[in-house]
Amino acid sequence: MRRRFSLIILSAVALATVVLHFSNHAPAVADEPFILVQSTTSTQNSGLFDHVLPLFTQKTGIEVRVVAVGTGQAIKNAANGDGDVLLVHAKAAEEAFVTKGDGVSRADLMYNDFVIVGPADDPAGVAGMNNAIVALKKIAAAKAPFASRGDDSGTHKKEVALWMAAGVDPTLESGSWYRETGSGMGATLNAAVGMGAYAMTDRATWISFANKADFKIQVEGDEALFNQYGVILVNPAKHPDVKADLGQAFIDWLLGSEGQAAIAEYKIDGQQLFFPNAKQ
Repeated sequence: MRRRFSLIILSAVALATVVLHFSNHAPAVADEPFILVQSTTSTQNSGLFDHVLPLFTQKTGIEVRVVAVGTGQAIKNAANGDGDVLLVHAKAAEEAFVTKGDGVSRADLMYNDFVIVGPADDPAGVAGMNNAIVALKKIAAAKAPFASRGDDSGTHKKEVALWMAAGVDPTLESGSWYRETGSGMGATLNAAVGMGAYAMTDRATWISFANKADFKIQVEGDEALFNQYGVILVNPAKHPDVKADLGQAFIDWLLGSEGQAAIAEYKIDGQQLFFPNAKQ
């Protein structure tokens, strides 16, 4: 009985030693500086962050954690104070975010463009077109399947604006030829390929998308398909938990020569995915 009691005591001491060991080392991890960036699925899925963030962390010691959602959700999250930096692609919504006092200021960061992709048999006959509005009219007239994100993302916002300019309300046909996935870009492209539907996507995501099957870019080169990205510091005056110094350090790096060069250097199969255009 005494031996058993002694073993219990020894076990308790050993456990306490292990707990003390880890508790003594825990603060070293917790104290490492990090920021939270609310961003889009396109910047994440394209692999851009995997390329640029380690360079920033190596230089500054600041870890960057990304929440990748649609632009609309990213803006809502940042407006709730759930993040330090907002990096999205819907300029009007970004400017409204700043006007409402949720962001300090907005800066152009980089751009690429949107494209309309579709199956090789091209049922709407839009292949080679460089007028997105006319192409959408043809798709609607042919009642050819079209997969939309339907998630208030930057891509969806642009798509809705183009349908409006075309004088078409595709949501009236929701569930028939117009399919709203409510998903991110990768999932929507997978759905489009699966059902043989057209879809609008940013070029970076399309280049990095692996499940293309016989799909190809059908419509491109329209100025209306320009896709600008912006970066904003979440306002610490409205959201006191914002790590303003760390967040601004990240923004300054992205807008500076090193960050802009890192963005320009990111390529897949020799194709540049994003083009930096910050004002130096």
